[in-house]
Parts: sequence; structure tokens; C-alpha cells
Amino acid sequence: MNPLPKVRVLVVDDSAVVRRAIVDALSSDPEIEVVGTACDPYVARDKILELNPDVLTLDVEMPRMDGLTFLRTLQAHRPIPVVIISAVTQAGSQNALEALALGAVDVMAKPSSSWSLGGLREQLPQRVKGAARARPWRPIPPARQYNISDAPNGPVRGADPRQLILIGASTGGTEAIKSVLTALPGNLPGICIVQHIPPVFSAAFANRLNSCCRFAVREARNGDIVQPGLALIAPGDYHMSVAFEGTHYRVHLEQGPPLNFTRPAVDVLFNSAAPWAGPGTVSVILTGMGSDGAYGMQKLKLRGACTIAQDEATCVVYGMPQAAVKLGVVDHILPLERIPEAILSGLVHRTDETRAVKINS
Repeated sequence: MNPLPKVRVLVVDDSAVVRRAIVDALSSDPEIEVVGTACDPYVARDKILELNPDVLTLDVEMPRMDGLTFLRTLQAHRPIPVVIISAVTQAGSQNALEALALGAVDVMAKPSSSWSLGGLREQLPQRVKGAARARPWRPIPPARQYNISDAPNGPVRGADPRQLILIGASTGGTEAIKSVLTALPGNLPGICIVQHIPPVFSAAFANRLNSCCRFAVREARNGDIVQPGLALIAPGDYHMSVAFEGTHYRVHLEQGPPLNFTRPAVDVLFNSAAPWAGPGTVSVILTGMGSDGAYGMQKLKLRGACTIAQDEATCVVYGMPQAAVKLGVVDHILPLERIPEAILSGLVHRTDETRAVKINS
């Protein structure tokens, strides 16, 4: 039996030290072959034509041509999965998020020092292999904006304080989350979101969403109360859980061991909400590599929560949604543009007798 072909990677960064760190991290995985390196996009352009790599790792702050300009050119003329490796500064974070909007598959933080690989050695090979499986990039069209009165089963009224919207995503998730949230009205129950994203980047991500949603969005802080009209993003490198305290949910953040090879983990959030969930609580799994969130969604479904997964056709990587579907815990498998409507429908109170469990083909 012939072995699977290795993922061929081209590393693009103006720093020789960082290039060496990335090459070392990737070379530790026998399923990856680093076919070359480039110090700037002009050299990278020639090496892409010569070497035909499967995946590119790319810095966004480089001389001669910045990474964002290069990424736009790539997407227009030679689409290729790109993993952004960017400095953990405010400018670096904003540029990395812009790169994701332009079609980059994933984002990681640069090593904290010249002598440290940080989380690169463990995480980068998996991210690169996930990027190699990503669907070709296509821009997500602007979302239709829904109002409360658009709920398919009638307007959401008299919300139970235990109602909650839970969303988990990974590879490709930043733009998918933006598409869902910008379509939702402003007066919904509280929303808690886990996106696999590094520290610092998560705050920039929350700020960007806050500027375009009809409700407040911010990075969660330990002890936050989950309130209607507020969406909380789990900080990078912190697990986020919720507990119901009499009249409201409260957020807890902690740096326990990674779960499903990641921190924050969707399963931590979903598992924590399960004891209080019921009809009218909605959980959503969007695009992402791996299986994080599937078992937590199983617990939520057993409590009567509405469960939604993004379909394969609109996912960047159909990993996390597929794991939940295979587990048999998904009520609705939907293209990205139909998920906001399904969230509104799931918030309507229903009893176990009237709420049909359905897996869409």
C-alpha cells in the first residue's frame, strides 16, 4: 500500500530566525515536507511556480511587499491554502484578521523569542495539515439581516433566563462567525463563542465583530455575566465555561490542560452549559478541523437543546461539524447562510413532544 503523499509547504518570512523555527517545527512531522523558504513575496512568487507547494505559511509584515497585498494577488491568480504566522501586536493582530477575511485559512502567533518555538512545534504541523484539506477560498456574501419577528415559529418572547446561544468554530471560523452574528438581531439571549484562536488575536477578533454587529461583542473576562444583547468571545489560551447562578449565567475562565489539543475548547463550553440547558437553548458548530464540540453537543441535545451544524459544502474544513453529525447529535445540518434563521427558530420555547428531532440530508 502506497503511503499518502506528504503535505508540501513553502515558508515565507523576512526573518531568517523565524523561518528556521517554522521549518524545525514542520520538519518534526513525517507527513510534512518543507520544499522551500522565501524571505519576501517576490522570492515566494518564483518558488510557488517552481515548487508547486500545497500550503504556504506567510508573515503579514514584510519589506518590499506586505503579506496582505501578496495574499490578494495569490487569491486572484494562484489560490493556495495559507496559514498566517503573525506578531502578537495590535497591528499584527489586525493584519492577521484582515488576512483571514482575504482567504487565509488559519492564523498562529510568532514565537515569543528568537530562541523559543512556543506553541509552534506542537500546533503548527496540525494546522498546516488541516489547511491542506481546506476547500478553495471563496468570499462569503453579505448576510441577510434578520429581525426577531422573522423567527419561523413566531417571534421570540418571554425568554427564559436559561436560554443561551453557544457557538464553536476553528479553521475558517472567524469569517463564518462574522457571517452568522451580523445576520442576527440585537435583542437575543446572551451568546458565548469559542473560536480556536491565539491570545491577543481573540481581543482583536471581538473588537472587529463589535464594530459590525447589532449587539455588543467583546472578549470575555472571568466572572462576566452573560446578558441579552451581548456576545462573549473566549480569550485565546483560556478555556471558557458557564454556570447558571439563580437568574443568570456567569463566565469562568481557566487555563486547564488543552482539550482536543486546543485551549480554548468548544467541548469545555458546551459541557459546562449542559446541566442547565433545555428547549430554547441553541448550540452551533461551524467549520473547523478535528472533532472539538461533538461530545459537548451530545450532552446539550440530551437536555433538549437545539443543535445545528454547518454543512460540508460551505465549510472551509468539514471536521468539527462532521464529527457531530457522525455522532448523531445534530438537529439541523445547514449551509452557513441559513444558520441565523435556524438559531432564531431554536430559541422559541418548545416541549419535547412538539419539537421534532431531524437530521437534514
